[in-house]
Amino acid sequence: MTTPRVFIIRHGETEWSLNGRHTGTTELPLTSNGEKRIRATGRALVGDDRLIVPSKIAHIYVSPRARAQRTLELLDVGCRDNLPWTSPSKPPPHESIVRTNAKVQITPDIREWDYGDYEGLTSHQIREQRKETGEPVWDIWKDGCPGGESPEDVAKRLDRLIGDIRGRWHEGIMNAHGGKVEDTGETDVLLVAHGHILRAFAMRWIGKGLTEGVSLLLEVRVLTEGLCFLAGGVGTLSYEHHSMNEPAILLGGAFMVDVVENAGQDGKPKKD
Repeated sequence: MTTPRVFIIRHGETEWSLNGRHTGTTELPLTSNGEKRIRATGRALVGDDRLIVPSKIAHIYVSPRARAQRTLELLDVGCRDNLPWTSPSKPPPHESIVRTNAKVQITPDIREWDYGDYEGLTSHQIREQRKETGEPVWDIWKDGCPGGESPEDVAKRLDRLIGDIRGRWHEGIMNAHGGKVEDTGETDVLLVAHGHILRAFAMRWIGKGLTEGVSLLLEVRVLTEGLCFLAGGVGTLSYEHHSMNEPAILLGGAFMVDVVENAGQDGKPKKD
């Protein structure tokens, strides 16, 4: 028996994520290395004997941004239906490669934070700009973005999405089975999105205010306690003690780094 999970996956590397530029509404493709790493993530973490079991996925939410959608494509979860952004004339996937019945939903609620006037700038550039104008040090979790979204704006749309996930995919089945479900059940949810918004999602999932964002960093190195991710990182959210009242963060993206870096072509760890 298992407890339903939510897998949060950050899109693969882009030129702007590589050099630290804030990327909200700007459309950018993945780099070749970004695509390579996402394919490796799919081999290492997606499969019947992997962390993400396609047959257990109930639903997939993806950002409207092309970089997130391309990431989902490269993960190769084996959707029965064509992805929403593909041509209507494209034939459906062959039954032999179908691994999940989950539907894919493009949802604006999981789009990246709207950085407004800070779009395309690095953190260093923002600090220098604010220093010149006599403004205090920028903290996105408290200040939001001028010309973009406030923390309250972001929390509102994420709470709406969390309510949808729990109401549609978790609450009914957990209440019916005392928090536990059959291992063969379709109860897991997959989210493919972006760095800041997934950090915010994780905080709202466990009932934390966005002002606590400094302790949940999506970076390759652990600078403080909390989630750690990089482009292409994977985290796992669920519930403790099989209770809807105890949402929890189970696994941060550092796990993905070690697994993917050591994965061979078949997705199994390489031998030294």
